Amino acid sequence: MSMQYTKLGNTGVVVSRICLGCMSYGGGEQPSWAMRRDWALGADEAREHFSVALEAGVNFFDTADVYSVGGSEEITGRWLREMASRDDIVVATKACGAMGPGPNRRGLSRKHIIEACDNSLRRLGMDYIDLYQIHRWDFTTPIEETLEALDSLVRSGKVRYLGASSMAAWQFSKALYTAKEHGWHRFASMQNHYNLIYREEEREMIPLCIDQGVAVIPWSPLARGFFAGNRRPDDGGQRTRRAQTDEFASNSYFRDDDFAVASAVAKVAKVRGVSPTQIACAWILATPGVTSPIVGATKTRHRRAVRSSRYQAWGRRTRGAGGAIPAASHHRPPAASPAQDAEIEVLLQIAPSKIRVNAPKRGGQNFVAGS
Repeated sequence: MSMQYTKLGNTGVVVSRICLGCMSYGGGEQPSWAMRRDWALGADEAREHFSVALEAGVNFFDTADVYSVGGSEEITGRWLREMASRDDIVVATKACGAMGPGPNRRGLSRKHIIEACDNSLRRLGMDYIDLYQIHRWDFTTPIEETLEALDSLVRSGKVRYLGASSMAAWQFSKALYTAKEHGWHRFASMQNHYNLIYREEEREMIPLCIDQGVAVIPWSPLARGFFAGNRRPDDGGQRTRRAQTDEFASNSYFRDDDFAVASAVAKVAKVRGVSPTQIACAWILATPGVTSPIVGATKTRHRRAVRSSRYQAWGRRTRGAGGAIPAASHHRPPAASPAQDAEIEVLLQIAPSKIRVNAPKRGGQNFVAGS
């Protein structure tokens, strides 16, 4: 099946329904203040991942400056410059996390945002960034200073669109109306934590994004590989190098009811003749508001599994209004059959009590190694 495309929220830019997450690339020695990712792949290992993604029709790529302290941006830029035309791809990166031991090497001050953008452009080897995102909310900087600095990057031509990631809905709403009040460019996307296990975003953030025409591009849409079937309650599923060192995954996806969700997904997958991971991908693609889930992996066979997935049995049925390009995926696709109706309904109702609230911590960045 061919890749499907949609608009990024209310913008005119077109993105693939799958975004390649590039957090898995970088590696090497990391300073003590950095976000450690001992499982990240080097440049040579990462090359095939970009080749597979581009061959599958992916045109949307997401990274961040904190991923391997800029190593991910360097690898992403290197292979995209070699394999793709700059006009055909949409490159997203983020800023906010620590990029040095000094107090001004992090956060969302005007000073750091402008320096971070310039450094990201240098590492990517590109003249502009398509989607520049704030990685978290900065409690220590007035939101007006942050938004004005971001607006100046758009007006200077260094950035095309703005996005945000992982914050409370009231914070995101405040940012949206503050930008509108001052005539600044508003956020076009929200990159949030959302999957079949973690569904807190259904309370307020996703309804807010739908109402405001903001694209939802979830990180960890496949729950860190939790649906692969190699996790066990008794051993934590410590079977891969990443599982052995990824504290975020072990702290987030190993409760009893998490395994109940995985079991329900596995049953649906068995009936459909596909993998549980493909079912999880299909579910999030069919969820109202979701534009492009950000899918990352450390093995190319995982990317090929998503590529060959029959996820479009649900995800492709957006109600189109523009010929070959479907409308933004804010609408539930029409069911193909009563059987698919039942399967979707089962997945939508999985563990309704599993909504979790992660309260942001004042005085810090509340940064997790998850995104």
